Amino acid sequence: MTNVLLYVSTVLIWGTTWIALKLQLGTVPIPWSIAYRFWLAAAVLLAWLAWRREARWPSRQAWPLLLAQGLFLFCLNFMCFLHASRWIASGLVAVCFSTAPLWNALNGRLFHRQPLVPRVLMGGALGLAGLLLLFGGEVLKDWGRPETLAGLALALAGTYCFSLGNLLSGALQRQGQTPLQTNAFAMLVGATAIAVYALLAGEPIRFDTSATYVGAWLYLAIPGSVIGFTAYLTLVGRLGADRAAYCTVLFPVVALNVSALVEGYTWTGPALLGLLLVAGGNVAVFWRGGWPRLRSA
Repeated sequence: MTNVLLYVSTVLIWGTTWIALKLQLGTVPIPWSIAYRFWLAAAVLLAWLAWRREARWPSRQAWPLLLAQGLFLFCLNFMCFLHASRWIASGLVAVCFSTAPLWNALNGRLFHRQPLVPRVLMGGALGLAGLLLLFGGEVLKDWGRPETLAGLALALAGTYCFSLGNLLSGALQRQGQTPLQTNAFAMLVGATAIAVYALLAGEPIRFDTSATYVGAWLYLAIPGSVIGFTAYLTLVGRLGADRAAYCTVLFPVVALNVSALVEGYTWTGPALLGLLLVAGGNVAVFWRGGWPRLRSA
């Protein structure tokens, strides 16, 4: 699959998962919804690997990285954002998450001695500025609340966990492991860890059999997790974690466009300027006299 298709698929899928997340709100505690999502996604991945006769037990040297990836990317990341969303608006959470390209670049430098690419840093900064304009109203309304700093800290912690998960996936791919294989086991680890947390927190085990909840669960598990995470982490292996993470800047833009269609969101002048900045950041990250970095590997 070409890198362009992987990139566009990730942005479009993750830009629409918020609809399914909203449809899941109700009687089922959120930690259990997350655990159900990744258990199903892991089962689908393992079934797919078995059908293709590619299922195999990870090597001993891969397991420490798999356990860490499961905890950072499919557990702590989601738990931080879950609690952050209780205290700050979703727009501010999206702005925090858009710092992922910068964290990936810095972590690549810190852990792998990779050079800091000025274009990637500039693109990440432009994207962050664009999202601040897009979500300006939501961002400003939270600053007067005493719990805002706690929410910001959790959202940034979740983003940093996401970044560490990116680097762990890249390390596993350099060992010869595929994202399909590693995601299956890492999702099992993450889902089980979240389930343990839910039990310790006293969250009742519930499941909603309504068509709305089940449909949202299937969308989050299969397109949102099986396809979305596999496509994204494949890009991490091909393009590098810093460039691949620009998806996190683009999918809030997709979410706003969907909101304009289904919820009546109205574009304003500052929001349109923010959209241009996000687009400019995308060009800065990938432009080299064309789009060669997004062609087939």
